[in-house]
Amino acid sequence: MQSALTKTSHTVYPISVPTKHSLQSFNFYLLQEEDSLSLIDAGMNNEENWNDLTRTLHNFGFSLEDVSRIIITHNHEDHVGLVNRISSIKKDIPIYAPKEAIHRLKRDPQFFKMRIAFFKQLYEEMGCGIFGEKQVGRLIAAANQHEKRRVDADIIPLTEADLIAGLQAIQTPGHSPDHMIFFDEKRKWIFGGDLLIQHISSNALVEPDEDGKRLLTLIQHENSLKKCLALEADVLFPGHGELIFDYKKLITERLNGIQKKADRMLKLIEKGVTTANELAQTYYKHKYESQFSLVMSEIIGHLDYLENHQKVTKELKDGVWHYYSEVK
Repeated sequence: MQSALTKTSHTVYPISVPTKHSLQSFNFYLLQEEDSLSLIDAGMNNEENWNDLTRTLHNFGFSLEDVSRIIITHNHEDHVGLVNRISSIKKDIPIYAPKEAIHRLKRDPQFFKMRIAFFKQLYEEMGCGIFGEKQVGRLIAAANQHEKRRVDADIIPLTEADLIAGLQAIQTPGHSPDHMIFFDEKRKWIFGGDLLIQHISSNALVEPDEDGKRLLTLIQHENSLKKCLALEADVLFPGHGELIFDYKKLITERLNGIQKKADRMLKLIEKGVTTANELAQTYYKHKYESQFSLVMSEIIGHLDYLENHQKVTKELKDGVWHYYSEVK
């Protein structure tokens, strides 16, 4: 359990639930103002996360009834897991989330049907073959569980520059299309969700927009990191791992890392590796099958990056995109 941080009548109580996963921990936060207590993100939907939340509340003299609102950084299940359990007990609790997250949090069936079709076409065009088909099968199976994962309560939408609990909402898409960070300019605190993690790079996950068009998520993520770099803060509270006190240095490292990885992939393309799937199998040999969707997001994102910087061109041949380091 990390210690509480207090500055000018505001206190943050971090809740950090350890996990054996590479993420190290699931982090969410209680933010106390003079007259309110906000829960920022809501962990995983399991007893361990629930017990750590209730234990933290009790240890600092609170109960669930004292929580004034829930604020969500993005739609991923490890950030919204306890929302339904909390709202079933405290039925009038306001829940705030990015506007772009609502159709995902509500598990809109038409959107998720379109999303499955999107990935089917994407993996075909990237030459993924049987591995793409298997991943689409997983998405179809996951869709059958959507009712269980749907946020039942009403959600109040947040947009850029909205103020909530003294925090400025800032859109930072990339890791997810709806991702937001929350900035307390007075106390110089950033609640960063999954924008920046100390011990690992945050994945820019390939996703469609609401119309089924592929988002350039790595480019979005790069721009979001630069947006965060322009803020002045003393600490960034991340969704996983340790608190980040020198976040500008870490952002610079992450931005350099994107460039270096893109350069390594360009060298493989120059050697004749031309499809996204071939790049994935070559670059991520041992992770390709076990982390297929993450690997493909990384590869596709860096191909977008190279194309955006006019380092590669692409050509559709027999329904599969081929990438070249010079015009064909």
